[in-house]
Amino acid sequence: MRHRHLHTALASFAEEATWQLASVIADGVEVPFEVVEERGRRRDTPLYCYRPLTDRFVAERASLLTRVPAYPAAARALEFEDGVGEYLRAQGETRVPTEPRSRADLTLRVFVSRIFSDADEFVLTQQRFDRAWRELAAALHEGGAECVVVAPLLGVAIGSREVPLGDGLSLMAPDALDDAPRDALRITAERGVLAVVAHPERPGAPGAHATAIRRLERMVRALRLFDSPSPALGGVAWTRTGTGPWTVTGMQGGGRARGLLAVPATAEDELRAFCSLVDRRAARTAEIGWALDRYGMARDRAEPLEALTDILLALRALLEPEGTASARLGGRLAALCAEPGGHGAIVAEVAQAVALERSAIGGLAGGPEGTDVLVTRMGDHLRALLRDVLCGHLDADLRGLADRLVAQAALETS
Repeated sequence: MRHRHLHTALASFAEEATWQLASVIADGVEVPFEVVEERGRRRDTPLYCYRPLTDRFVAERASLLTRVPAYPAAARALEFEDGVGEYLRAQGETRVPTEPRSRADLTLRVFVSRIFSDADEFVLTQQRFDRAWRELAAALHEGGAECVVVAPLLGVAIGSREVPLGDGLSLMAPDALDDAPRDALRITAERGVLAVVAHPERPGAPGAHATAIRRLERMVRALRLFDSPSPALGGVAWTRTGTGPWTVTGMQGGGRARGLLAVPATAEDELRAFCSLVDRRAARTAEIGWALDRYGMARDRAEPLEALTDILLALRALLEPEGTASARLGGRLAALCAEPGGHGAIVAEVAQAVALERSAIGGLAGGPEGTDVLVTRMGDHLRALLRDVLCGHLDADLRGLADRLVAQAALETS
């Protein structure tokens, strides 16, 4: 299950690589041989045989393999797999790259060499491919029973049938998952996809279900920062280990999706890189992590005024640690987010948001007309700040940066 996408990608790559290598042979280049001594039935009678040096032949033409159309997809599929290093070491590679893409590149070269091990012609057969695949899959599975967790993800549309995000996580069109839970298909029938986490369940490792749920929650956090639409999990998940039956469990994070996040095939690489970046940098500072959690709570709120409180709390953690009495939130937010000529508008929006929050504390329900628009704009400002910090466009010390910008503006107008 987990490696179905990888298997498909490698099969396409192996076919195209075979054509490329066969064309080299057709041009008159021969696979080199070495003479190997073997002992016959009589120990004093040596026998000699010729063994093709397929590894050397493929290694010398590694650059040709990178040019086949299926190469990028196969490399990306391998890049996010655990166990690739173990596979390379098992194949005798003593220098295993630490960088994921370099490791994937080497794995593809080794994989092709294993397909045609001891062959002096490049003809792809199912038997040859299956033998090489079993060697790789054994390292990736590490002997564990595969655990699969499926959760409906609402408010997302993908251009491909499957979008791998790494670490065993994929977004899949409902009809792309074999034997999917029927209720999961029903929930995602109109505007949704299946979020699927699959990995070996190793003895002594943390519970696969709990690990998968945390992975899904981190994915939703990244998707909500990726663009303005706000996807949501369906509040329920199905788990299966090995070939056992699906079991259903509830999960936190279920909410209402807002808008539709469209991920065409051309945006898949960008989304993968962004999700990985958010995972790595989410805990850059305690304030950033706390603000991310508050932003997620705001996205799950049904009432705009409740969401507004979460957003203001997050913004205050980032921009107004002195407390609300300083009344510096509006000016600092405007310094970081305002377009030319729009400084006053953002200051006014913050003042209006703070006034609405006070009214909500006093018992106001729903809010006046335009509350939804104001909450959306404040949420957009928070999302922009968090995204820019995580992407490295802004310093994590947002308060210090805002104060420097305010001081610079004051000097320019004096």
